[in-house]
Amino acid sequence: MTTFFIQNFGCRATQADADAIRHSLHAQGSIAAESDTSADLVVLNTCTVTAAADAEARESIRRIHRQNPAARIIATGCYAQRAPEELAALPGVSWVVGNSHQHAIASLANNHANFVPLSAVSANTPAPSPILREEMSALVPPIASPHHLDDSPDDLHDDLLVASRTRPTLKVQDGCNHRCAYCVIPLVRGRSRSMQPATVIGEIHRLVAAGAQEIVLSGIDLGNYGRDLTPRVSLHALVRRIIDETNLMSLRLSSIEPIDITQDFISLVARELRIAPHFHLPLQSGSDRILRAMHRWYRAAHYARRVELIRETVPHAAIGADVIVGFPGETAEDHAATTNFIAGLPLSYLHVFSFSPRPGIEAANLPGQVPRHVIHERARELRTLAQQKSQQFHISQQGRKTRVLTLDRRGADWTGAISGNYLNMRVAGSWPRNRWLEVVIPANETSVASVTG
Repeated sequence: MTTFFIQNFGCRATQADADAIRHSLHAQGSIAAESDTSADLVVLNTCTVTAAADAEARESIRRIHRQNPAARIIATGCYAQRAPEELAALPGVSWVVGNSHQHAIASLANNHANFVPLSAVSANTPAPSPILREEMSALVPPIASPHHLDDSPDDLHDDLLVASRTRPTLKVQDGCNHRCAYCVIPLVRGRSRSMQPATVIGEIHRLVAAGAQEIVLSGIDLGNYGRDLTPRVSLHALVRRIIDETNLMSLRLSSIEPIDITQDFISLVARELRIAPHFHLPLQSGSDRILRAMHRWYRAAHYARRVELIRETVPHAAIGADVIVGFPGETAEDHAATTNFIAGLPLSYLHVFSFSPRPGIEAANLPGQVPRHVIHERARELRTLAQQKSQQFHISQQGRKTRVLTLDRRGADWTGAISGNYLNMRVAGSWPRNRWLEVVIPANETSVASVTG
């Protein structure tokens, strides 16, 4: 019986991919191991958004091979799709499987004859190709259900226990049609494609039957959901169907581009208590000059108006943003414009990314590359601002009564929980995960919230 361990890197979309791989391995009889040091098979689901993400994946492979030399390692995900030869050259890697072939991982795992250590392959040692990958510019099939149609709730319950995820992620869209100058994702994920609405509803029914209380709807470009389908469907219509046709207690949405955050969509979130009041809008820069160079299709004033609409309509909503520091040509004035712009917005949190010149992207060859030490200093400034924003939002919510979902995180006298508006907190007492509680919001994340019901 093969034991496996999956190490995941990157975004919500890769988490959903990892869950699908986990399910297929589990369905074929493999058993989850507690760690990569005890597994027969280790799957690394990689990210390639930054050079640091690539380096982290390579270091993990080297560590796993050093600590568990008998393990067969499969590298998959976006790094595997972009540069399979780099990963195939690392000691211990038996297969490199791009995003286009992740459906084959379970079969590979159960076919021991195909696992030939790459270090042993030579001109005199014939072996099957260790790389499964297609160019993402080729036709990519629509997103299918990650589960078999004959799965029973018990099977899914077991799968959720294997995944050990309180709030499962359901990826309903993949790929991206935009060509932002800094982004490698369209090269490794292909064009936008969507899961059929009926399939989405069926998956949510299965997850709810398995005990899921909250599901996170995700995609690479979630706001673009359904535009590739015939007939065309909107994300707004899909969310409306989920609310009307399922018993899901809480639906949370992952990142949505600012242009797709409309007044109608914001009003839907405001009306429906089963939709988490949580919006994540990628910003990337507060400088119109840099936004133009990035090929972003909005300007700072447009973004600010979207945030204002959310705050006016859903006063207690969490509003998060992404920002990229050090895009080529970014001056001190551009950085100051971004810092001042963010300081004036009612944001709840901020994710700060340092620009990384990925192979194949336009920005890698632009003039005006910003020195690394300047990028690090600017990123430090924005992360300090992000911490202030987070603290201010938590303080603004102090004393409010709200509902939280318990997580698999605990201390001696508290249990971790998350609110609809994305506040992480500690709840007094020891509670099982996946339980709804009514609490009074404390002053900060380390204070303990009292339970009111």
